[in-house]
Amino acid sequence: MTVLSQDRTSPNPHHSAPASASPDPLFTALPPQEHFSRRRLLQAAGFSAAALALYSSEFARHNLDIIHRPITLANLPDTFHGFRIVQISDIHLDEFTELAFLHHILHRVNQLAPDLVLITGDYITHGEPRDLPESTIYTCANALKQIACPQRLGVLGNHDSVVNAPYITRVLQQHGTPILNNRFVPIERDGKRIWISGVQDPATSRPNLDLAIPDRPDAPVILMAHAPDYADDVRRHPKGQDVGLILSGHSHGGQVRLPIIGPMILPPMGRKYVHGHFHLGPTQLYVNRGLGAVGLPFRLNCPPEITVLTLNAA
Repeated sequence: MTVLSQDRTSPNPHHSAPASASPDPLFTALPPQEHFSRRRLLQAAGFSAAALALYSSEFARHNLDIIHRPITLANLPDTFHGFRIVQISDIHLDEFTELAFLHHILHRVNQLAPDLVLITGDYITHGEPRDLPESTIYTCANALKQIACPQRLGVLGNHDSVVNAPYITRVLQQHGTPILNNRFVPIERDGKRIWISGVQDPATSRPNLDLAIPDRPDAPVILMAHAPDYADDVRRHPKGQDVGLILSGHSHGGQVRLPIIGPMILPPMGRKYVHGHFHLGPTQLYVNRGLGAVGLPFRLNCPPEITVLTLNAA
């Protein structure tokens, strides 16, 4: 070893290695540096991209996140203290959301035993290659009958509205999911009530707050509006101050969120309020990340979400 080390670093001109001596295997096993670097780098990049795609499409897209959020509302009747609302949104059945996954989601909803389930739009997806999205709404509406909670309400999203808003509304209501298209209903308990309101999709239709919000409400108003950036329109409306909570979806939370860069995919009217709980003066806004995906079957750092909202009196 001493001789080989000396030969590598400082050859002796008076001695030479025997003709039969083998080259140092440590050095002959290594490829040229530039060949090694380029090939290994490309291999590593390709493997990393494939692994990330597999993780985003198969694991992260199905890694359901259940978020519990207390909501304090002024004028909340005592009988509604602790009232639990489950919000789900953006199912997008049959683009990438599998029916089996939807059944799993609804099973988890039932395990949470909510008092009310609110669905904030986009049951299906509009666009190629879905030639007959109308047929998918039957499958989705029938699956929603799995929800054990006797009270469930919904609004439409932009995809539903573009496909055929009256048709989608009719099918959902025939299967037990009333749709609040610019209207409101009371939820009553022990002689007291809260108001649940809904508007047509703000991005593609004609939301009408004059119709969706009761006149001089005597209890909190919870408004469903698919597109979260519509919250600014609500705040400017004369009746907007009567809305205690807005529930939205639409943004998917960005669907793919990269470190430092943040959300990669944000739709119109879902770019200001992307995800989470916002306090906008007297009105609160909660934006659900949704359950499905559009465009690509990927979610990254942005898992699908079930939200549990527990009401408390101010």
